[in-house]
Amino acid sequence: MTTEALPPPRRQGHRSPVRSVLTHAALIAASLLMLYPILWMISGSVRPEEEIFGTSSLIPSAVDFSAYVRGWTGLQVSFGKFFWNSLVISVLATVGNVIGCSLAAFAFARLRFAGRNFWFALMLGTLMLPYHVVLIPQYIMFLEMGWVNTPLPLIVPKFLATDAFFIFLMVQFFRGIPRELDEAAIMDGCSPWRIYFKIMLPLSLPVLATAAIFSFIWTWDDFFGPLIYLNDINTYTVQLGLRSFVDSTGSSDWSSLFAMSNLSLVPVFLFFLFFQRLLIEGIATTGMKR
Repeated sequence: MTTEALPPPRRQGHRSPVRSVLTHAALIAASLLMLYPILWMISGSVRPEEEIFGTSSLIPSAVDFSAYVRGWTGLQVSFGKFFWNSLVISVLATVGNVIGCSLAAFAFARLRFAGRNFWFALMLGTLMLPYHVVLIPQYIMFLEMGWVNTPLPLIVPKFLATDAFFIFLMVQFFRGIPRELDEAAIMDGCSPWRIYFKIMLPLSLPVLATAAIFSFIWTWDDFFGPLIYLNDINTYTVQLGLRSFVDSTGSSDWSSLFAMSNLSLVPVFLFFLFFQRLLIEGIATTGMKR
């Protein structure tokens, strides 16, 4: 019996070296293009003032870190005060969003009550409502309550589940958790509150982390809300503090602005880095049947 030599099996997914090099070169070029504004801002914070807008080069002629000292102490209030105000508002708003939105999402996903579908559709409809439509009524309400020039208008509404996006995100995740767990808990005598605390929350850490990350970043970067409700410089957030470096008369301290802008990115970067794994897991599993 004669046997014919079989051709060697072809390796699946094999790339030529030239194609691989070109792909990586294109990705590196795109990354540098996206990172250029940040690198330019970092370079502008340590270069002489007259060079900031005079060249597009990232390499300064001289390195000077005095802009960080001027930016931190150059205003009426230390920039550390702005960092503290932003941190307090962002952390409390994040906690409020996670608690309020998870409770509302649990009700929509697990509880049965009259008009549930109607209220859920109405909640989704608020996603299409511009913030500026409700701005004046909210401002008048908070003014009558004496909350203007305090951080309360930026914190308290978060505990009342006002962000429909996070409610919808959590509802989709909760619906992927088997209902048999609820039924078994009910047979053991668990109330809806215990089901929420003992079953839903421990199984929902990825989506909770996703909501927490976006809530923190959006609150930290918010400029319009603090601009409307905070008038005293002692209550300013980081974004309002950065705006204080820009003078309409032309005497703006751009190097100090860039220096403080670089520092303002650090908390956001660290928060994202710490919860990155849960964020990816939450986005990957939201809405999927498990």
